[in-house]
Amino acid sequence: MRPIRSVTLSALTAAALVLSASACQSGDGAGDIEEVVIGADLELSGPTADIGQAYQRALDLKISQVNDSGVLGNRRLKLDARDNRSDSSLSLTNVGTFANNPDVAAVIMGTCALCVNNVAKTAQDRRVPTIALAPAGLGEIEQRDWIFKVGPNSIDNAAALTSEITADRKVKRVGLLRTDDPYGKEGEEALTDALSNAGVKVKSVAVRPTDTDVKEAMGTLLGGSRIDAIVVWTLAEQAALAATRAKEVAFKGPLFFDGGAAGDLFLSDEGAANGATMVFTQTMVIDDVIATTPATAARKQWFRDYTAKFGSYYGYSSFAADAVQMVTNALLQSTTLSRESIRSIVETSQFDGLSGPIRITPDNHSGLMPQALTVLVARNGRWRLATS
Repeated sequence: MRPIRSVTLSALTAAALVLSASACQSGDGAGDIEEVVIGADLELSGPTADIGQAYQRALDLKISQVNDSGVLGNRRLKLDARDNRSDSSLSLTNVGTFANNPDVAAVIMGTCALCVNNVAKTAQDRRVPTIALAPAGLGEIEQRDWIFKVGPNSIDNAAALTSEITADRKVKRVGLLRTDDPYGKEGEEALTDALSNAGVKVKSVAVRPTDTDVKEAMGTLLGGSRIDAIVVWTLAEQAALAATRAKEVAFKGPLFFDGGAAGDLFLSDEGAANGATMVFTQTMVIDDVIATTPATAARKQWFRDYTAKFGSYYGYSSFAADAVQMVTNALLQSTTLSRESIRSIVETSQFDGLSGPIRITPDNHSGLMPQALTVLVARNGRWRLATS
């Protein structure tokens, strides 16, 4: 396997920004505390509750860190987290409630892509800065001036996976197991385009995001013509089921995961995923990395803080933390709590986040740079950096 080269940018890290801003404000006199609310519309129950709960833990931790740092002076962040149960109509109600609260400066949304699509018009009409953490992109959203995204983009994931897959010249036909939702459809299109350009054919089979058994789908995928490698473009639980099924049927080819499968650091599939390759951000395995830059040091500290507080690490957590940092940076640069001001500043966000370098522009509201991605491998029951 060939590792993707990670590029560390020289911009200030979030940690450095917090320290410098705090130093500038340390002489300010004490005053009344001004509470700034961040609304969070998350999947706290239902089929993706593990991700929603990981997001909530990360939001709580990052907000606590920002408040403890004193970077915002007399302002204090407060989280208002609400459960959408993966129901886009309930999500719409939640965001409407946030919009009605003048103390809410911004909204962070969880993994439900349909929920993001459903609230886009409300966010636009009610002028609420909204940051999505869903793995699907913003391509299907027409009104997205007020919608932003933190997390890997399908086209970047597909390019990185294609580089790994085609390193083995024997791979001529790939089987793709993907979810039947915007995330899976987007992934199928991106991966098929990338592999086709490399002369590799793709056979795709879809599963419902709520399916708890993928045996039939895997049977369809592996039936008929020969499959040289399998790519799983699903969330973590289904990816583990697919790995287990591949092991049960003695599939001999390599197994690849999209970054959507990045759940817990430690795997619980009894070794079925061992040897599998996943493209994701370096923060997932930052304990394998030597800190040579302030950005890397900040990521290692986040990994330690999260692990110490919650017992293990969850891959998606850094996206939620970076969303809070985006709002924090906007508050630092704005003299008012105007949502318009916050939106305008978020739209030009540039910082080295806990997930990797983030660059948002008016033309690109999904700002995690492809340099944030690296290659991980499942080894001895946990994810490791492929080159370690």
